[in-house]
Amino acid sequence: MKVSVVIPIYYNEDNLKPLYNDIKEKFIDKIDYKYEIIMVNDGSKDKSYEVMKELALLDNNIKIISLSRNFGSHAACLCGLSHATGDCAIIKAADLQEPTELMLDMVESWKSGNNVVLACREAREESKSQVGFANLYYWLVRKTSLPNMPQNGFDVYLLDKKVIKVLESLDEKNSAITGQILWSGFKTGIVYYTRRAREIGTSKWTLKKKIRLVSDTLFSFSTVPIRLLEMVGVLSFFIGIIWAIVVFISKLVGNISVSGFTTLFIFNLLSFGITMTSMGILGEYLWRTFDASRKRPPYIIEDSNNTEDE
Repeated sequence: MKVSVVIPIYYNEDNLKPLYNDIKEKFIDKIDYKYEIIMVNDGSKDKSYEVMKELALLDNNIKIISLSRNFGSHAACLCGLSHATGDCAIIKAADLQEPTELMLDMVESWKSGNNVVLACREAREESKSQVGFANLYYWLVRKTSLPNMPQNGFDVYLLDKKVIKVLESLDEKNSAITGQILWSGFKTGIVYYTRRAREIGTSKWTLKKKIRLVSDTLFSFSTVPIRLLEMVGVLSFFIGIIWAIVVFISKLVGNISVSGFTTLFIFNLLSFGITMTSMGILGEYLWRTFDASRKRPPYIIEDSNNTEDE
């Protein structure tokens, strides 16, 4: 049996050596099966890749891959999974916020017959703003897109090789890999943990990336944006008819002496806002369709210690 550990890396130069030492102490030294560690540098401009090279010299079970630029977490994880040769693969974050010994429980759950094992958070030792956004996001996903999303979400997970093949075959861009895992519907196990506060470095999980994640999830796995657009259009249509009837009757009975410029201005402004919002939502779908039609690769490998990538 062989287990692959995939670690997407983005500006984590100070975390990598403590991370490997932690994995060695709490995972490698405790298992009796083969392993490999696949580190994917997602376009970091710090010294992350140099540290990855140093670690690869210490352990020949470490594969290192450097992407040509920052393609995002989805692409980095998919790249690592595509290069995994284990019977199953675990996605692990590089920020040391998840307990490494959790991987042992995930492997045991996989051995019991689960194709997917999710590491779900019971609690989070983080700021209220981070927890608040995360809870809002996962609530929104459950209500609009994926009802099987765990209440507190997940970032760490184990996938059987058959699940990995399915993810590779989907070939989706502008999507969320966590959503694809839930959508696939494989037999799933759950292990729980408390997410620790980050002690080394600072998070690069910006507000822009958070908004992008919400958009990718909604447009990839939900019909809510289109349904909402239809509802607004129908509602506007009926309101317009009712308003027209009221104005026409008022005009006939002589209750309107001077046309209301303010009312007309507000109505036109609201109509313009609805129109532009509708065009923006449709544009999101059109862009995703156009991007998929170009068939560009989800990531480009610039350097690797794997001769097959050269």
